[in-house]
Formats: sequence, structure tokens, C-alpha cells
Amino acid sequence: MDNDSSLAVPLFGEILALEQLVRNRLAKVLPKGMELSHFSVLNQLSHTKIERTPAQIARSFRVTRGAITNTLNKLELSGYIHVRPDWEDARRKMVSISPAGMVARNNALTAVTPIIEDLARDMGEERLKAIVPILRELRQKLE
Repeated sequence: MDNDSSLAVPLFGEILALEQLVRNRLAKVLPKGMELSHFSVLNQLSHTKIERTPAQIARSFRVTRGAITNTLNKLELSGYIHVRPDWEDARRKMVSISPAGMVARNNALTAVTPIIEDLARDMGEERLKAIVPILRELRQKLE
């Protein structure tokens, strides 16, 4: 076994553990009733500022349409998104963030930002500058 392959298992073990720890830490500070998946969708819709189909949203999160449907239903019930039929193809729906969704997203962002910034500050800017390109390359290889 060469050195590269002997590092592969611990590397991906650390990535998986890190992902779970980050999710748990962020979920604890989100506003009551908001899940990390809700925040993620609202955050994406707030950045794109254009309507998207459920299929487009599902693709961007690399989940099935069925998985995103549950999240979109909860967000719509909360009044955080608007869902309307596509005027050109009534079989398709279009999703956009509502003003209440923007407020909820901003509140959630305010809650999670200190945690992210504290972790980044503890790691140090130089170390983060070194690791971000590596993590990005790993993600791109997996895509």
C-alpha cells in the first residue's frame, strides 16, 4: 500500500466526521423550527434572486426531487417560499423566496455566522487559504 492510499481512508473519515459535527453545531443555533436543509434552500434562493424549479434546486443540492419536495412543502407552509405553476408548462412549478423567507434566512444567517467565524479564526487565515483549494478540488473530482 503506497502512502497516498494509506491516507485516503483517514482523510475521508475526517471529512465525514467534520460534516456531521458542523451540521450538528449549526442545527443547534438555527431559529426554532428551521432545519439546516430549510436554511440551505432559503440561502440559495436569496442569492440567485430568480425563480427555480424544484428539479433545479434538487440538482444543485445533489438530492432527489422527492427529497427536496418535503423541504419545499415545509418552507411553503411556513410562508418562506412562493410556489406557482410555470406559465409556459403547467406541469412544472416555479419556486421563489418570499419576504418572510428572506427575514427567516437573515435571522438564521445571523445565528450561524458567529460559529463559522469563530472556527475560521481559530484555524487561522493562512491554513484556511491552504486547505480550501484542496477541498474544492476534491469536491470537483467527486462531481
